[in-house]
Amino acid sequence: MTLVLGVDTGGTFTDAVLIRDETEVVASAKALTTRHDLAIGIGEAVRAVLVASGENAGDVAMASLSTTLATNALVEGQGGRIGLIYIGFRARDLDAHGLSDVLRGDPVLICAGGHNHAGGESVPLDEAAITEFLELHGSGVSSFAVAAQFATRNPAHELRAAGMIAAATGRPVSASHQLSARLNGPKRAVTAVLNARLIGMIERLIGRAEDILKQTGITAPMMVVRGDGALISAAQARERPIETILSGPAASIVGARWLTGAENALVSDIGGTTTDIAVLRDGLPAIDPAGARVGPYRTMVEAVAMRTTGLGGDSEVHVVADGLKGGVRLGPGRVVPVSLLAAEAPGVVHTALDAQLRSTVPAEHDGRFLRAVAGQHAEGLGARETALLERIGTAVHPAGDILRARLEHGALKRLVERGLVQIGAVTASDASHIAGSLEAWDAAAARKALTLMARRRTGSGNVLASGADALARMITDQLTHQTSVALLESALAEEGEGFGPAPEGLAEHVLMQRGLSGHRGLLRIDTGLNLPVVGLGASAQAYYPAVGERLGTRMILPGHGGVANAIGAVTGQITMRRSGTVTSPGEGRYRVHSAGAPQDFTDEETALAALETLLRSETETRARSAGAVDIQTRVSRDIRSADVEARSVFVEATVTVEATGRPRVATG
Repeated sequence: MTLVLGVDTGGTFTDAVLIRDETEVVASAKALTTRHDLAIGIGEAVRAVLVASGENAGDVAMASLSTTLATNALVEGQGGRIGLIYIGFRARDLDAHGLSDVLRGDPVLICAGGHNHAGGESVPLDEAAITEFLELHGSGVSSFAVAAQFATRNPAHELRAAGMIAAATGRPVSASHQLSARLNGPKRAVTAVLNARLIGMIERLIGRAEDILKQTGITAPMMVVRGDGALISAAQARERPIETILSGPAASIVGARWLTGAENALVSDIGGTTTDIAVLRDGLPAIDPAGARVGPYRTMVEAVAMRTTGLGGDSEVHVVADGLKGGVRLGPGRVVPVSLLAAEAPGVVHTALDAQLRSTVPAEHDGRFLRAVAGQHAEGLGARETALLERIGTAVHPAGDILRARLEHGALKRLVERGLVQIGAVTASDASHIAGSLEAWDAAAARKALTLMARRRTGSGNVLASGADALARMITDQLTHQTSVALLESALAEEGEGFGPAPEGLAEHVLMQRGLSGHRGLLRIDTGLNLPVVGLGASAQAYYPAVGERLGTRMILPGHGGVANAIGAVTGQITMRRSGTVTSPGEGRYRVHSAGAPQDFTDEETALAALETLLRSETETRARSAGAVDIQTRVSRDIRSADVEARSVFVEATVTVEATGRPRVATG
C-alpha cells in the first residue's frame, strides 16, 4: 500500500492530506499559513494530519506541494527587487505588454546585441555596458532577468549575459529563452522579470518545506505542482518559480476531478486572496494557448486556462461612498483580518478599537493596523520606506499611530508590494465571524471593527449601515455578487466572441443582472449558467450555496473540497513539454533552433528528425530528473508551407515533444 502526502500553502490556510493507494483520503488537516515563516504553518498542518490519521511519518512514500504563493505575489504586486538586461531592443519596447509596469522602477539596462529571425547575430553584444550595469546595481537586487532579441532563435547573447551576471554577482539569473520557446521578446521579458522576482520567495518556501518534512520524519522525495497541474521536482521549481503560478489553482482542478468525477463543469476555488475559476471539458482542464494570465500580467507560462480574481475571504472591504446609496466592494488586495490579528495581538487591537469607538467622529484609519513581516529582505528601499519600516518595528500598531503624513501612504504601499509590511483591516472573514459561519478567531474584535466601518458616511450623508450585523450581511451579499460576476465572465470568455462586448462588461450589464433576478415586465429575461459549478475552498460551504442560487445552477460542494488543492498535489502526473523550431533561411537550407546554437541541414526531414531527437532527449531527461517512471513520449509537428509557382515551399515548422510519467515513490 502506498501512502502519499499533499500539502497546499495558501494565502490564509495551509492544508495537508494523506491519500492511500490513490483512491482513499485517509485524513486531512488545516493550519494557519504563517507568512513570516511558512515552515511553521506547514509543520503544524503536517503534524496534525499525521496525528489525525495515526500513520507513521516514515511510511509516507511521496510528498507534494501546491502553492498559491507565486499567484498571490503577482496579484498583490509583491516579490524581490530585480535587474533586467534587455538586449537588442529599443527604449519604447519597455511599454510593450506592460513591461514597464512589471518592472515597477527596478533597474533596467537596454544595450546593443541580439539576433535576427534566422538566428544570425544582428549587433555584437555590448559587454562593457553590462559590466558597468552590474557594478552599479549588482548588490542592490536579489536576482536578474535577461531577455535578448530573437533569443529563441539563438540564445548566445542571453547565455553570455547570464554568465557575466553569475561571475560578477552570484545572483540567480532568469534567461527568457529558457522559459519559453516562442517569439515575442517583450512578452518573454515580462515572463523572465516575474520569474526573477519570485526566485527568492519560492526558494524560501521550498527550502523550509523540505526542512520541516525531514524534522517530522518524512524522507520521501518532494514534488511541486506546476501551473498546468503536472508535477515537477523541488529543484526544477527553484529554477523556474514562474511555472508555479496557478500551481494551487491547477492542483484544485485536478483535485476537483478526483473528488467529483465531473466531466463538464465550472470549477471555482475561493481562497484567502483569490478566486480561481476554470472549465472542465470531458474531464480535462484546458491549457491557456496565450500563456497564463495572473492579475494584470500575461506570461508565456503554460498553465491551465483559468481566470484569477482578487476576491477571497481575506480581501479588504472598501467603502463605496460615491453616489447617494453607497455600499462596499471587496478586493483585490488581501489584508490580515482584524479578527485574526486580534487573536495574535489582543491587547493592541482591542485597546485601539475601543478608543476609536469612544470617538464621536470617524477617522480615516479606524479599524486598520500595520505590522512588519519578519525575515524578509529589504534591499533597495528609499529613505522614506526605510524610516517607516523602522517605525513599525516588530510590533502590531494602529495605522493612525504610524502614518504621520499623507506622503507616507505611498511609502506604505511600496512596502506592502514588497511583502515587507502587512495591513490589518475588515474582510469577508470578519463578516463571517459575526454571521456565525466562521469561529476560528476573535469575533468580538470583528464586531468592533465592523461597527466602526458601519458608521462611515455615504454620499447622501447617511451612515453606511445600521450596525455590525447589517454591514456583515452587506459584505456577504457583495461577495456573492462579485463571485457570480467572476463566474459569468469565465463562462462568457469560453463562449467566444459571438456575444459582442468583453466578458468584463457583459457580466455586469443591466440585462444580465436583471435576467439573474428573473425579470418579468413587458420583457421576460432569464440568464444564468448552463453548467454545474464545483465549489472548492475552506469557505465554499458558507458562501457558495447563495452563488448557485443566484446563477440558477447546481452547486457541487464535495466532501474534502476545502483541501482539494492538497489532494490535487498528489494525484497528478509528471509532464515535461518542450518545443523547437525549424526555419529555412535559404534554398535547400533547414535551420534547427533549440536551446543551443542553431544547426543547419540540407534536408527537411533530417532537420525535423534532428530537432525531435534533441527535444526527446531533453524532455525525457527532465522528466527523469523530476522523478518520473514509466515515461511515455508523444511528438507533434506543425509544418507551415506556402504555394509558390504551383509547388509547396517549406516555411517553418514547430516540433513539440511531451514526456509523461508517474511520480516515483520511496520504497523500503
